[in-house]
Amino acid sequence: MAKIGDIDVGEFPLLLAPMEDVSDPPFRALCKEQGADVVYTEFISSEGLIRDAAKSVMKLDIYEKERPVGIQIFGAILESMLRSVEIVEASGPDIIDINFGCPVKKVVSKGAGAGILKDIDLMVSLTKAMVKHTKLPITVKTRLGWDDDSIKIVEVAERLQDVGCKAISIHGRTRAQMYKGEANWHPIAEVKNNSRMHIPVFGNGDVDTPEKAMLMRDKFGLDGAMIGRASIGYPWFFKEVKHFFKTGTHCEPPTMQERVDAARRHLEMAIDWKGETLGVFETRRHYTNYFKGIPHFKEHRMKMVTSDDSTDVFAAFDEVLEAFGDFEFSR
Repeated sequence: MAKIGDIDVGEFPLLLAPMEDVSDPPFRALCKEQGADVVYTEFISSEGLIRDAAKSVMKLDIYEKERPVGIQIFGAILESMLRSVEIVEASGPDIIDINFGCPVKKVVSKGAGAGILKDIDLMVSLTKAMVKHTKLPITVKTRLGWDDDSIKIVEVAERLQDVGCKAISIHGRTRAQMYKGEANWHPIAEVKNNSRMHIPVFGNGDVDTPEKAMLMRDKFGLDGAMIGRASIGYPWFFKEVKHFFKTGTHCEPPTMQERVDAARRHLEMAIDWKGETLGVFETRRHYTNYFKGIPHFKEHRMKMVTSDDSTDVFAAFDEVLEAFGDFEFSR
């Protein structure tokens, strides 16, 4: 059984990755219902938090039904990170996660996210200071390295563990790769197989089928899988992986009615949480996957992703159910 600090997260837990404008409370709720063992918030800027930026503060919202839930923060300035830990701690999460892996230029250019992979000493010292500054377990999400010539993830993980990090999630790409090419899980396995490592090592990157999740568990020997893109618009992925682990077979894909119901609830919760305008806009990215595989669907999809009025989007859901209610999805 994997444990993050004193938190029992189960045998080979499935973790919902922190994703900007994706891993919000409505989507986390849907993923939790479908079997996600641990969910993480969208990543939050430490500078935004200490300046009381509305969008950053809003991301601190968590709910009891989500637990265990981790709030993820990023930054590269010690004072700001420590102050943000205090603000995050007041929100009552179970875990505080540090993002040392985001490859986006606007984050990296400030030395944060994957940018800190150029300064491992700073990465370690920030983690150490944050561990000392809170009673909550501190975890880290990172990448293999800055580029192929600077992969030192075994050493990095060991150093992070030694300063008190309670778990590490590793994306199997370098920052230079961004999201291109295939994720390389072999260095992550090297971290896990390091005899000095005793904290959970979670793998991330390209876990988009139940078979790959099983491979990560059985061949690479990791402690759990962090699921990102495969879950966008498809919260059932967590349920399908667990069914496959238990039976060795694929469960039936969600029906059209289940997909429409989930999309409707998702939009309703998003509007309740962030208002009509943002709720409608930020839920759009999920619709392609909610209804993936339906032929001649472009006209319906365009209605969903171009309308600024939720009434029109809800009407589009009804039209889809009427037009394709009997459609059978294949695996």
